[in-house]
Amino acid sequence: MRNQGIGSWTARRVRKTPDKVAVIHEGRGTTYRQLHERVLRLAHGLRRVGVGRGDRVAYLGPNHPAFLEVLFAAGVLGAVFVPLNMRWAPAEVAHALADSGSAVLVYAPEQAAVVQAVRENGAGPLRVVALDRPAAGEDSYEELIASAAADPIDEPVTLDDLCLIMYTSGTTGRPKGAMLTHGNLTWNTVNVLVDVDLASDEVTLVVAPLFHTAGLNMTCLPTLVKGGTVVLLPAFDAADVLRQIEAHRVTYMFGVPTMYNAIAACPRWADADLSSLRQVNCGGAPVPEATIRTYQRRGLAFSQGYGMTETSPGALYLTREMSEAKAGTAGVPHFFTDVRVVGPDLTDVAPGEKGEIVVSGPNVMRGYWRRPADTARAIDRDGWFHSGDVATADEDGYVAVVDRLKDMIISGGENVYPAEVESVLHEHPAIAECTVIGVPDDRWGEVGRAVVTVKPAAGTTSEQDVLAFLRGRLAGYKIPKSVVFVDELPQSATGKLLKELVRARYGAS
Repeated sequence: MRNQGIGSWTARRVRKTPDKVAVIHEGRGTTYRQLHERVLRLAHGLRRVGVGRGDRVAYLGPNHPAFLEVLFAAGVLGAVFVPLNMRWAPAEVAHALADSGSAVLVYAPEQAAVVQAVRENGAGPLRVVALDRPAAGEDSYEELIASAAADPIDEPVTLDDLCLIMYTSGTTGRPKGAMLTHGNLTWNTVNVLVDVDLASDEVTLVVAPLFHTAGLNMTCLPTLVKGGTVVLLPAFDAADVLRQIEAHRVTYMFGVPTMYNAIAACPRWADADLSSLRQVNCGGAPVPEATIRTYQRRGLAFSQGYGMTETSPGALYLTREMSEAKAGTAGVPHFFTDVRVVGPDLTDVAPGEKGEIVVSGPNVMRGYWRRPADTARAIDRDGWFHSGDVATADEDGYVAVVDRLKDMIISGGENVYPAEVESVLHEHPAIAECTVIGVPDDRWGEVGRAVVTVKPAAGTTSEQDVLAFLRGRLAGYKIPKSVVFVDELPQSATGKLLKELVRARYGAS
């Protein structure tokens, strides 16, 4: 095959296990042969509406087989896949579509209102394809597939070609598109197969959203490469997760700490049959040791890792064999990835000392889409990606993440950057100054709190008014859960906001 990218993966898998079930969704199984045929038909359909090499194809919706079909079909054509966060507000979706220059948007019925709002504001791609109930002027996804041929397509695609643009919130106030190549995803998959040790009979539960890099690249794609079965759930429900584990004899799953805490708090937790699980993997936020011990008491190997969208995402991984001995750490670097903990002079710090995590390897992104300055700040001349996260390493090289980007809030596994929220808060007519900090939360680990001053001539405003202003402008998880009104925000003599003082004064839960 001339296609060396992930668009060739379904064809390569069909050569080995054509009749094995690849995907289970809502009780229905799809074999690798069936998946490959739908991917080819979709690729022909997309080509017919004008999609070619390098064109961007976006997807907006929950976990669904169509997500994977669009991803692979874009790869067949040498096009670029753009997964969109279905929790975004219409303005955020419009920004990503415009920034990526997507030519086609495929969307699920759950997102019809968002797509309508985007189109009414004059934004959006040239063609819109609906999975179900297309509106006027939209194409039908199933008709696009049914009316197309299933002839083989073998576009020349290399590992250096761009595969997908995955948006990640940025400290500058707008999400940035991380450019991940076919090689980035391939090498990340190899890392997972080596370190997680997935088997060909793996049954992987994918409940983390596929539009996040961990849900897609740490669980789904490696399972499909090995010829295992992926069980797709459109949304997280703790009781349903336990039912699916029992019904499908799930062997492997990934989640963020809030998911695992909710599962363990479910009334059926103590009696659920978890004997099929070989290991569970956690990431997306620092994992409380109490969570790890809860799963270990059930006899489960609770592994965790550390990564970022920019590293596809795997950087560090704690294997199941070491999950007890090194509990609380994020492990050691993945097999084909290098990680260092460095000081300000970029030399390695001594064991136990704090430093910044930097990452190098074939899974590190090419850069940020159309943002060369941001790319240059993130990746140094020697190819090391600077995470901004602080960690320590022990004598054995096991890395513990002890702090995060200075201002970033991790709420339920979602990264929330205050600058993005603050930029919208500043649009409120009554707000003079504002800042957003993270405060502890029993359910989400951390949530945002806005600390604001009000313009003298603006009269009075309320917490409800401020939060209502943000709804529709930001995704729900980015909206602070509380607002504190103050007379002034602490500043240095040069007028710089002293955020540490804000945290100290107003950060208590």
